[in-house]
Amino acid sequence: MRRSETGSMIIVMLPVSEIVAKPEFAAALGIVSKLRERGCEAWLAGGCVRDLLLGREPLDYDVATSARPDVVLDLFPRTFSVGAHFGVVLVATGSENKEEDFALTEVATFRSDGVYSDGRHPDEVQYTNRAAEDVLRRDFTINGLLLDPEKLVGTDCDADSLRNAVVDHVGGLADLERKIIRAIGEPSRRFEEDHLRMLRAVRFAARFGFEIDAATMNSIRAQAAKINNVSRERIRDELTRMLTEGKARRAFELLDSSGLLAVVLPEVARLKGVEQPPQYHPEGDVWTHTLLLLDQLESCAPMTLAWGALLHDVGKPPTFRIAERIRFDGHVDVGVAIGAEICRRFRFSNDETHLILSLIENHMRFADAERMKSSTLKRFFRLESFEEHLALHRMDCLAGSGNLDHWNFVREQYAALPPEVVRPKPLLTGRELIALGYKPGALFKEILHAVEEAQLEGSITSESEAVEFVHTHYPQQIESGNYE
Repeated sequence: MRRSETGSMIIVMLPVSEIVAKPEFAAALGIVSKLRERGCEAWLAGGCVRDLLLGREPLDYDVATSARPDVVLDLFPRTFSVGAHFGVVLVATGSENKEEDFALTEVATFRSDGVYSDGRHPDEVQYTNRAAEDVLRRDFTINGLLLDPEKLVGTDCDADSLRNAVVDHVGGLADLERKIIRAIGEPSRRFEEDHLRMLRAVRFAARFGFEIDAATMNSIRAQAAKINNVSRERIRDELTRMLTEGKARRAFELLDSSGLLAVVLPEVARLKGVEQPPQYHPEGDVWTHTLLLLDQLESCAPMTLAWGALLHDVGKPPTFRIAERIRFDGHVDVGVAIGAEICRRFRFSNDETHLILSLIENHMRFADAERMKSSTLKRFFRLESFEEHLALHRMDCLAGSGNLDHWNFVREQYAALPPEVVRPKPLLTGRELIALGYKPGALFKEILHAVEEAQLEGSITSESEAVEFVHTHYPQQIESGNYE
């Protein structure tokens, strides 16, 4: 599947004729044909149909069928029963030795769901033989379309042939044309079944540039508080998708207008109305500034950069004060603390948390770069994923004054210094200090740091000069034995 290293979606726009020529489509077509040969009803269903109609290459293909799971398991040689309770089987086709020819297709039995008492899974699943009944349990009309892939074989796959292959029981075609996200049936019932659908409505609207149907939006506003019943990991993943699909600003504007933002990220909602000094931020308040950053995030931006952009000024509301001008003293430290709580709440990994907090912590340092000592600047360049720090600062500038002087200076210096100069091989180690007569202890760290500092400044360049440096700056310690 086409995903970035961070797991976010890569949108591929291709003519339908090229899409249906790919192995993934052929695999799904073969499954549908084999099920039909067995006398079962079978269709392509859900997001893959929507994407084909929009000219987007689907990430995967789902098949909906009247065949019960045991029939699917018996009919295909390589299967994985990933959701047998819900009638879902993964069918593997193609060569395991050739990744480009290997495909996993989800095959789900038509069903009607009972009550969702946990706000995610139905308490009871009843299989049905009717596709029209199956689509009624799905979330949005644009995701409730069925497609007969056999009708595309031997055609030019133009718009007319594609539409003629679609079966629409829910009005999804009309909503695609009108660019509307509409819940199937009663919106409140759809959101009670799975509260995460409220976030998905926002994400789909942002991704496709659609509007959310008024009744659907009103239902989201009425039930927004229930999103807290969803696991933090699922919420995190939806928010990350919003941030990394290239439509982050629109997504967060919709989160705000729907009432969901104040529930899932109250710290970000508090950015609204927080004024900034106009000489540095002519664009307006902190919320407007943050939206302008999000507007610059491209599709498949690193998720850590995306979250860093969202949270970089999250410490401003608690530190706002007016002295001779508007000030946010200590907002970076406060922002790091707030960011740490958000990362903990959403259960980011340690590595993800470290980088997101580093982006918040260091986003103001660029203003001091031209005054930094050579050693300090090189240590700055050692920050993990420094390219993300550069990207965040550039977005920060463009979302404010537009002055890129600091960014240009740092970028040029960073490009000019090779890695072996930024992180040179140490001239001395603890082993050499012991050989010089120093006993291991707390002083070692101080001496080695001082040697490295001199090396980065360029005042020493060899081991002999490093030894002379140590003897010159730490003579009494070796003579008196005062090492601890």
